[in-house]
Amino acid sequence: MQRVERKKTANLWELFVAWFKIGLFTFGGGYAMLPLIEREVIDKKGWTDKEEILSIYALAQSVPGVIAVNTSIILGNRLAGVKGAVVAAAGVVAPSLIIIMTIASSFHVIQSNVYVLQAFSGIRAAVVGLVAAAAVRISFASLKDKPGYVIAAAAFLLSAFTDLHAIAIIIGGAVAGLVVYYFGAKGRAND
Repeated sequence: MQRVERKKTANLWELFVAWFKIGLFTFGGGYAMLPLIEREVIDKKGWTDKEEILSIYALAQSVPGVIAVNTSIILGNRLAGVKGAVVAAAGVVAPSLIIIMTIASSFHVIQSNVYVLQAFSGIRAAVVGLVAAAAVRISFASLKDKPGYVIAAAAFLLSAFTDLHAIAIIIGGAVAGLVVYYFGAKGRAND
């Protein structure tokens, strides 16, 4: 795949169309959107790079809201200011809104259709694969050292096997990162 030079700005129409495509072709929302977001904003548009998108994801997850919408707002704002944030968010939300309103208007007809039920069964299975692929891709890009792997494993275990709130896990990860940095910097200063 060819390397796209990173752009610092985008026009509003370009932002809307790019985020509309992301919203239109992603089922399962949230983490299932990450591979499409990366393909569109890094590979095709060159609006960001892999390192910055990880920072954007971290920020997008640390505030209330859907990760795709938050990501569109952050990147839209960076590329075209407040108008860019609004347009990008509208673009990513519009397909879902249109589809939900269409389905709601004919829900009584399609709710028992065997083909629709089977299609959604297949979509759910595909979404699991997309989320798993996004998790693997993010872990390869984010985890650089042994403390990172330990913090990631601890966060996974706490998230999967306890009722601990995600915010507590994120704050715990931040504290663990600071502790690792403090003792690492202190150890290097004593050398």
